[in-house]
Amino acid sequence: MHVVPLPALADNYIWLLYDDSGHAIVVDPGEAHPVEDALRARKLKLCAILLTHHHSDHIGGAAALRAAHGAPIYAPEDERIPAATHRVRDGEMLALAEPAVRFQVLAVPGHTLSHIVYAGAGVLLCGDTLFSLGCGRLFEGTPAQMLASLQRIAALPGNLLVCCGHEYTAANGRFAQTVEPDNTALKQRLDDVATLRGKQQPSVPATLSSELACNPFLRVNSDDVIAWCRRHGAANDDAVARFAALRSAKDGFQA
Repeated sequence: MHVVPLPALADNYIWLLYDDSGHAIVVDPGEAHPVEDALRARKLKLCAILLTHHHSDHIGGAAALRAAHGAPIYAPEDERIPAATHRVRDGEMLALAEPAVRFQVLAVPGHTLSHIVYAGAGVLLCGDTLFSLGCGRLFEGTPAQMLASLQRIAALPGNLLVCCGHEYTAANGRFAQTVEPDNTALKQRLDDVATLRGKQQPSVPATLSSELACNPFLRVNSDDVIAWCRRHGAANDDAVARFAALRSAKDGFQA
């Protein structure tokens, strides 16, 4: 399976997955024309559209792509995604014939209440729940919900490629360094990101194992993150309070 991030809008990525037979999936198409350009350039047939959540920068091109290609649209149960042709739910296995892939569907409320991720075929299609070196803002969910969602993701195989919805890695990393300035894995990741961005290349995907080593929002139980949270306003010493302190600090962080 070939995995390609397609830049869209200001800083979004639409994910294109395709096999050697030319069958393709797109994930979270915020607009249609980058997908059309990529399909045309690679001579691909669009077979399915996967959506993670209702925000317009992730679904804005889905209806047009379906109209042009007849591809089904898989999405969570949310009336704010009216273009969906198939609803998928937590715990389901989504099996596609072309390309021949299977994805586990996980409900991950937090960024939005109906957010889902798709895990399989070597990738984690995680929308705006998990970013490289960060996580999504809590527009609808609670810190407890988001932490539980991230912990579900953290339990998945570490070799999955984290295919997130935005190019936020460098800014996320600047915050992460304030939390764990002595994290050598984080330092190396940021060096790699600087090299990639200097070449105008995407900083993602990264492996989930790398995120577990570098991303403070997946590391709320590590000693350095615990110590940072105690110094920065965690209401108490449990994991949810630590996560809430991290998220609040990131919300106000000037990168």
